[in-house]
Amino acid sequence: MNRLFTNRHTGVLIRVAFVFFMTFVITGCTGEEKTVTEGVTSPAAAGADIYENSLVNSAVSFEHELDDYVPKKTEYNFYFTYKLVHPWWDAVAMGLEDAAEQFEDKGITINYEYLAPNAVDAKDQAQRIRSASKRGFDVIGVDVADSAVIAPVINQVMKGGQKVITFSSSDTAESDNCDRIAYVGNTHNYQDGADLAEALCARIGYKGKIGIIVGDPGAPCHEERLAGAKDVIKKYKDVKIIGVDYDRESADRAEKIADRFIEKEPDLSGIICCNMVNPVGAAHSVISHRLTDKITIVGMDHDERALRLLHEGMIYCLGVQDCCSIGFDTMQVAVKVADGLKPGSEYQKFTNEKTTLIYQKDAKAMMYKLYGQELK
Repeated sequence: MNRLFTNRHTGVLIRVAFVFFMTFVITGCTGEEKTVTEGVTSPAAAGADIYENSLVNSAVSFEHELDDYVPKKTEYNFYFTYKLVHPWWDAVAMGLEDAAEQFEDKGITINYEYLAPNAVDAKDQAQRIRSASKRGFDVIGVDVADSAVIAPVINQVMKGGQKVITFSSSDTAESDNCDRIAYVGNTHNYQDGADLAEALCARIGYKGKIGIIVGDPGAPCHEERLAGAKDVIKKYKDVKIIGVDYDRESADRAEKIADRFIEKEPDLSGIICCNMVNPVGAAHSVISHRLTDKITIVGMDHDERALRLLHEGMIYCLGVQDCCSIGFDTMQVAVKVADGLKPGSEYQKFTNEKTTLIYQKDAKAMMYKLYGQELK
């Protein structure tokens, strides 16, 4: 099998978590191969109590099996492009690789490229899609950077005969006048934003001033979470939004945005964070201002730093997505789309993946499950 990743060292999440059940080979853009085999403390040695958290165990799954569908070919070639090089997408890659290995066990070769820029750039993504469409891939998968820019490009290459799906965190669908065949990923980003806002509003007693940090302008998942959060806050007359800003996937920029929120409003009660890195930046700002007892932070996903901050009580809750399942299901759907199947009985047009809110009591179990590390 040929695997082309964004860089040789995909993320620590893949290298640690995936080793629970396999050793694997990562092939980088240079063509070099690096076999990664790492050991982690066994559950028994670590203490079984770490695993006695049903919420965490149901939130993220590393154990998947291919369904009963029998592929029509013995070899497939896919191209997947996503927003940016980042540990969140490394976790998705883990699921892709797991599925590819299981197909290989059935005698089916899956060659795929999984590539992204170092910073979100919709124009760059558009060029990647156009270039890939000329290389004869069975299916192109896109984690959409900006619907306004990418939907027309998807339509263009599909008119030329290319099969395209969207996956991961951001879809662009009929409402965006996009003809993509299917989407595998989070279909409830609006609800995730609403759930985070509801948790924060309850925590502050439905009274206070809130800042919102978003990721990338135009990214469907981030804009939808923002919309969900705003709609919840509208319900509570004593909760006010004092500012909204975009960190463009940078924890440092998120910290500076939080600094500005605090400087603008000394009585700030909370910060809602809509991507994986901004809870970390927001928490660093709140800690530096010595306001951890006054400002509540809620945010998304499983950044290792965020889990530590959650454990320490610096972050109130995190909405964790099941990234590995997203990757695994994406690969299965890609095979079916390549075989010419339309959404229906074999797969759905929208393959929904779960998000689970976790709190301080869940941090130890989540850290161990994802990273093989114990929190003291």
